[in-house]
Amino acid sequence: MGRDLDRTLDAVGPRLRRLRQRRDVTLAELAERTGISSSTLSRLESGLRRPTLEQLLPLARVHGVTIDELVDAPPTGDPRINMRPIAGDSGSVVLPLSRRPGGIQAYKFVRPAARPGTVPQPRTHEGFDWVYVLDGRLRLVLGDQDMVLEPGEAAEFDTRTPHWFGATEDGPVEYLSLIGKQGERAHVRTSPGDPG
Repeated sequence: MGRDLDRTLDAVGPRLRRLRQRRDVTLAELAERTGISSSTLSRLESGLRRPTLEQLLPLARVHGVTIDELVDAPPTGDPRINMRPIAGDSGSVVLPLSRRPGGIQAYKFVRPAARPGTVPQPRTHEGFDWVYVLDGRLRLVLGDQDMVLEPGEAAEFDTRTPHWFGATEDGPVEYLSLIGKQGERAHVRTSPGDPG
């Protein structure tokens, strides 16, 4: 039991680092959001310090995962995903739809109507993104392209291309996003006979 506990706790640091890097967040930004100093976060991620419950709670909340996911607790057999909304910037809401670390992650985004004169701030990061519009209209700025996706439309792109998402001024938008690290792409099968 002691060895299993040691292995579990030793794996928390690298998992915390992957979660932070996947979200393209600096240690300083994470420190501001969690109230945990940058130096403590660095020691936790490098395995020089083991996390306490008081540290795991804000880290899980900010990363949008459960404490079970942070410590890689054994599965309970319950297949339901605990969709806890994460408040984003400017009134947006993110619902994590997958809970396993690594691999392609699924999210549902709800973004409020854009304010008049909204100026996109494109960003880049490693990976691929696939989006599918459920309701409303999604404005996607991708490199030098500025397009609007309607319900039922999808887009897939390399996230090293400067990109930005938002609702139009017409109203809010709801969309699904599958995000994978570099080299991982979502493959969508369009019909039972299509190999995808």
